[in-house]
Amino acid sequence: MASSLLQKFTMKSNVLLLLLLLTAFTCGEDNTAEELQVEILEGPETCSVLSTMGDTLQIHYTGKLMDGKVIDSSLSRDPVVVELGKRTVIPGLEQSLVGVCEGQKIKATIPPHLAYGKKGYPPTIPGDAVLEFEVEVISLTQQTPWQKMINDVFPMVCLALVPTLLGLVGLYLYQKANAKKPGKKKSKDKKMKKK
Repeated sequence: MASSLLQKFTMKSNVLLLLLLLTAFTCGEDNTAEELQVEILEGPETCSVLSTMGDTLQIHYTGKLMDGKVIDSSLSRDPVVVELGKRTVIPGLEQSLVGVCEGQKIKATIPPHLAYGKKGYPPTIPGDAVLEFEVEVISLTQQTPWQKMINDVFPMVCLALVPTLLGLVGLYLYQKANAKKPGKKKSKDKKMKKK
C-alpha cells in the first residue's frame, strides 16, 4: 500500500516538473531582453586600461528600437561626455560602458527596466521597449585620486554631518526653550537693589 502511494506521488511530481519545464521553455521565446547584453563589435589591438566607475568617456552612439527605427544618434554632433556613476545616461547604457577600452565599439541590448521602463519616452520610445545602442568609445580618462576621494569619501562625510548638525540645532532649540526668562517681578527687584 505504502509503495503504491509513493509511486503515485513520484509520478505526479515528475509530471508537475515536466509541466514546469515546458512552461519555462515556451515562455522564454519572446523577443524581449530580460538582462543587459553587450557584444564587442571592434576593439583595439591592445587594451591596457579598462573603464571603471568614476572614469570619463567621450562616446558616439546610435540608439535604435528593436525594429531598427533610430531614436537618437550623436554622430552628427560632438561626442557625448559620460562620467560613469553620475547617471547622465540611461542605466543600461552606463552599465554597458563599464569595462570598455578607448577605441572599442560595442552593441548593447538594453531591457526596458534599464532604459525607459513601462512609460517609455513618448512619442519616440514606446513603453516596455527594448533598446539597442551601438557605441564607439572615442576617449577614456581615468579619475584622479582627488576625484575618487570626492566621489567616494565626500558623500560619506556629508551623511555623517547631517545628523550632527540636526543634533546641534535640536540642542540649541531645547536650551532656548528651557532657558529661564526674567519675569517682571525679578526685574523690579533688580531696580530696587540698584537704588
